[in-house]
Amino acid sequence: MSILSSLAGIGLLAILAQLAAWRLRLPAILFLLLSGILVGPVLGVLVPDELFGDLLFPVVSLSVAVILFEGSMTLKFHELREIGSTVRNLVTIGAVITWVVTSLATHYFMDLDLQLAFLFGALVVVTGPTVIVPMIRTVRPTARVANVLRWEGIVIDPLGALLAVLAYDFYIVSASENAWLAVAIAFGEIVVVGAVSGLVAGFGLGTMLRKVLIPDYLRSFMALLLVFLVYALADECVHESGLLAVTIFGMTLANMKDVEIEDILDFKETLSLLLISGLFILLAARIDPAAILAAGWGALLVLLVMMFIARPVAVMVSSLGSALTFRERLLVSWIGPRGIVCAAVAALFALRLEDRGIPEASLFVPLAFLIIIGTVVIQGLSAKYIAFWLGVRDPAPTGVLIAGGGIVARRLGAALKAADLRVVLVDTNYDNIRQARMEGLETFFGSPVSEHAERHLDLSGLGKLFAMTGRINLDGLIAMNFRSVFGVSNLYELPINAEGITDKHLVANRFRGKRLFDESCTYNRLAGLMRQGWVVKATLLTEEFDYAAYGQSLGDQAVRLFAFDGDNRLRIFTTAHTLEPQPGWRIFSLTEPREKTASHE
Repeated sequence: MSILSSLAGIGLLAILAQLAAWRLRLPAILFLLLSGILVGPVLGVLVPDELFGDLLFPVVSLSVAVILFEGSMTLKFHELREIGSTVRNLVTIGAVITWVVTSLATHYFMDLDLQLAFLFGALVVVTGPTVIVPMIRTVRPTARVANVLRWEGIVIDPLGALLAVLAYDFYIVSASENAWLAVAIAFGEIVVVGAVSGLVAGFGLGTMLRKVLIPDYLRSFMALLLVFLVYALADECVHESGLLAVTIFGMTLANMKDVEIEDILDFKETLSLLLISGLFILLAARIDPAAILAAGWGALLVLLVMMFIARPVAVMVSSLGSALTFRERLLVSWIGPRGIVCAAVAALFALRLEDRGIPEASLFVPLAFLIIIGTVVIQGLSAKYIAFWLGVRDPAPTGVLIAGGGIVARRLGAALKAADLRVVLVDTNYDNIRQARMEGLETFFGSPVSEHAERHLDLSGLGKLFAMTGRINLDGLIAMNFRSVFGVSNLYELPINAEGITDKHLVANRFRGKRLFDESCTYNRLAGLMRQGWVVKATLLTEEFDYAAYGQSLGDQAVRLFAFDGDNRLRIFTTAHTLEPQPGWRIFSLTEPREKTASHE
């Protein structure tokens, strides 16, 4: 294949793997690895070393730098203080325990030099959100377990990579200079150059952003360019300090006051997804199956030690005195898959060590990928069943988050709750929240798009959004905020009467949720009917009383709201989709009270 065809093919494989992962609700890393192995060692279509030649090492290095920069931009110190002692212990004490146990296992089972084994142990400490977040969505653990796993993945990603960089630097210096003084000096040079470079770049870019010295359309471009520049300059000054520099660069930028970086972070997340996908395929294509087989039982024993000794011990020690139950600790102990940073850094350091004439480094990549594949496959396929067996798995996300606490939200919320769904009403109006609580509804007082809600709003068991605040653009903003949480197909809005509001004052339709109920149904109309005494009524369809008969029995003004099918799944009437209810369905409609209907007759 030509170079152009190879690059296009990598892109095609990447998107197919991501789509398969999304459809099957499994970590994308699994499909990316399988794709790379298929086109690489199995079919021999893709040979990265021949495709990139001398550029392979710089491409991998810069890609890892961007990935670490994006990960470090999510590490905000104020959040780190609030996520509890368990996560702090996991990324410090737990990481050290995992590092030491894994290193000793690698030393004894793989017969690696002890210093080299400790370097490999540092490479496989990280878990990472790229594999943890998809697994959480599939497993649906309790909120406490999900929060611990999610924050551990976010925090340990840059810190674990930093540990790997420092361990590598220590190994190189100690191998070339057999004197602790020289080791300390070299280590200090790396830390100083990396820290100073990262701090200067972070504060420099942050100051420019704060003073609006960069136009909006150049913000992301400038950040990306500085990542490349900082990495290259730091590495030229002192070898191996580049990754430390970009990590501190991202952390500094993320924690500066009055600096808005969301647009840069969004761009970097998209770019990281592209790099992660391509990098996994490239790295997997370089795997030599013979090398994995040659690793033998020793590699399998290292994997088992990591899963059944290192991880459980690290979690149990780190969670002492925490609010986690023993069953929750067991589940956290079982979920610890390795991801892109582990694969990329292992490949990166293996290349560097091989260039230095260290043949044992050839084991790094096959052993790292065996650990990645083993943890992702074994834990990814079994975690939800273990969570169910332990009784720490949340129910399916069938519940509804209702933005708004007015009369419409409360009446619909009560009807959904009566149908055994979890319903949470969120509003900034305390009177609405108080009334909802008096009516027995679960509530959250505050804005659903606030940082406080991101940390404290419990979304477990919720799978749909009803935006019905009575403020049309606020509903649009809320729908935009929850697109990545519930998915576009599960966002719904109830518009107000929009007479006199022109398009130039409205949030664009592409950002909004699907319109609830029928075209004539608005928030104001439903609120008016409910204040007149109209009620939400449930009707069971039968063979004798089918949907057609039900329609004839309704008044002209009645509003079909939602239904539960034969499998008790919530189905919603919208302007975009027409439901065809069958016998056995329960239909909920807003109708006139019986006494008023009888008086009409």
